Amino acid sequence: MAEKDLHYKDLRSGIMVNGTGRSGNRALLYSMGLDEEEFSKPIIAIANSFTDLVPGHIHLQELAQCVKEGILEAGGIPREFNTIALCDGLCQGHKGMRYSLPSREIIADSIEAEVEGNQLDGMVMLAS
Repeated sequence: MAEKDLHYKDLRSGIMVNGTGRSGNRALLYSMGLDEEEFSKPIIAIANSFTDLVPGHIHLQELAQCVKEGILEAGGIPREFNTIALCDGLCQGHKGMRYSLPSREIIADSIEAEVEGNQLDGMVMLAS
C-alpha cells in the first residue's frame, strides 16, 4: 500500500492515523473497536466531571450518553474522559476547603493534557 493511500484526514487527529509510521497508533485504535473507515472521522472529546460525590454532577453520566449519540449522528467519533470534581458546599467548614480553588487549575490542566496530548479535533465539556 502506498504512503498516499494511508492518508485518512487533514484534521488534527490525522497525526495519529496518517502514514506508515502511525501503524502502531492505528493498531491501538483498532483495539478499541474502530475500523479503517472511522479513521477519516473527527475525534471529539467529551470531558466529563461526573462523580457521585458531587450532587450537582450526578446527572452528567446520563447526559454524556446523549452527547455521544449527537457526535455519532454528526459523523464524529466520541471519546469520553473524566476529570476530578469537588463540591464547594461539601468542602465548607473544614480543611477540605483548601482544595476547592486549586482543584480548578487541576481540572483545567488535566483537560488540556488529554485533548492536546491526543490531538483531538473538538471537545464538549460537561460540568456543573
